Amino acid sequence: MLNKHLNRFILLCVSALLSACASTPTNFYTLESQSRPPAVTTTASAKKLLIGIGPLTLPALLDRKGIVTRAENNSVQIAEFDQWAAPLKDTVIAVLSKNVATLQPNAIVRAYPWSVYGNVDYRVIIDINRFDTQLGKSANLEASWAIMEEKNHTIISNGQTKLQQPLNDASYNSAAQGLSKLLSELSQQLSLALVQAQQK
Repeated sequence: MLNKHLNRFILLCVSALLSACASTPTNFYTLESQSRPPAVTTTASAKKLLIGIGPLTLPALLDRKGIVTRAENNSVQIAEFDQWAAPLKDTVIAVLSKNVATLQPNAIVRAYPWSVYGNVDYRVIIDINRFDTQLGKSANLEASWAIMEEKNHTIISNGQTKLQQPLNDASYNSAAQGLSKLLSELSQQLSLALVQAQQK
């Protein structure tokens, strides 16, 4: 008799737990392109430059569906019900490509891999070391990058970027917006470096 009541109690607990999980909806987020066209465009050339964005690397910690945030004492939190709508690496490279394309109206910008479109004139290699948030505090991006002239496989420009964006509140929506703004700032730096590289 005792076992019968114990089994019933366990079943009720499991049922309640499953019901609680089922009632928690999963929220999905994405990153958005935010760059605006330059105020003054350069004269269109006879042949548009082909710029390839990538390859790009992200820390393994971020290569997951759940949004990763930093907490105190060097700890991290991985959200169970707040996730990226698409693989983060693919989204980041797509947003950077769109931003740079907006900032470089006289160029054709392709996201890696671009082999289906043929070769490019320049490729922008990006190694992101940090791309996360502290909810309610800031979004952070740290990256190193290099511009390679594809024809000669020569690095003609490189740099390091460390950016921080204050967040309005502790929501994941604010975190996604903050990270989008950081990608916009990185895109502006890359666009400027590309202009300077072409002038050398």
